[in-house]
Amino acid sequence: MAYRYENAKDKIGGIFHISREDLTKDDFIAEVRAKLEERGVLVFPQLHASDAEQLAFTDKLGERVNFTRQVPGSDASAQDVYKITLDKQLNTERDYVLGTFFWHIDGVTIDQPLPKATVLSARALSAEGGATEFANLYAAYDDLPEREKAEIADLHVIHTVEAAVRPVNGIVPPERLERYRTMAAQMDQPLVWTHDDGRKSLLIGTHADGIVGMPGPHGRALLTRLQQWASQPQYVYRHDWTPGDLVIWNNQGVMHRVVPYTDENRVMHRTTIAGREKPGHVARGEDIEAIYVMP
Repeated sequence: MAYRYENAKDKIGGIFHISREDLTKDDFIAEVRAKLEERGVLVFPQLHASDAEQLAFTDKLGERVNFTRQVPGSDASAQDVYKITLDKQLNTERDYVLGTFFWHIDGVTIDQPLPKATVLSARALSAEGGATEFANLYAAYDDLPEREKAEIADLHVIHTVEAAVRPVNGIVPPERLERYRTMAAQMDQPLVWTHDDGRKSLLIGTHADGIVGMPGPHGRALLTRLQQWASQPQYVYRHDWTPGDLVIWNNQGVMHRVVPYTDENRVMHRTTIAGREKPGHVARGEDIEAIYVMP
């Protein structure tokens, strides 16, 4: 087996040049697991993997999970493959795709272990926009001043689908709000996640709607500052897609967003690897209500 590897940036990202035939070999899978923990996001340029090959790669890395079966585009071409597109013929609820224009972590509003990793392949691209940016939340936490680490160490955050799509909708229509609340949970997650291996990362994103025990404006201001901190250039890798690229990222320590695009012909295929760690729990009603009360 022959392949070539290079780091993408100092604090995030790695690039593998390898053939499809070698993608699922055991010794290479071990290398992928190690690099995924070390680099956060891995790129396989112009691999042109089929759905079957992408699923085989996903299955070699862990148990697959599908948390989007209630959303149009799930199982569109193969079981457990989610087709990400703005094509109105395939996607009648485009707000979920438009919400990916903002920083997020996959599956954070689902009451289950947080997905370990996401695999995404480029099938058709937009003429403008559509790049994906990834931010390393391990490195961003590590570089915080010790005083700030102490201040946020024990804080908990309410995460909701409503917050994730609020930038898309502005004022959320009541019927959509009901839909969001029935398809996902309002989750209480630690702001600083101590993983089973002892490493720590921030657990943030646009879906972070407020901090438990803190007035709403104060909590959202802190969350905004931390998101701005974590999205500084040194923590971010931007991937400008070419047809056939495959990318995998550590969803438990990397947030991502898509550079806005309007082309309905853009199509990406996503598969997901299940996680074993469940850092949070369903939020208490009184904690949810409190983040919407003015001080």
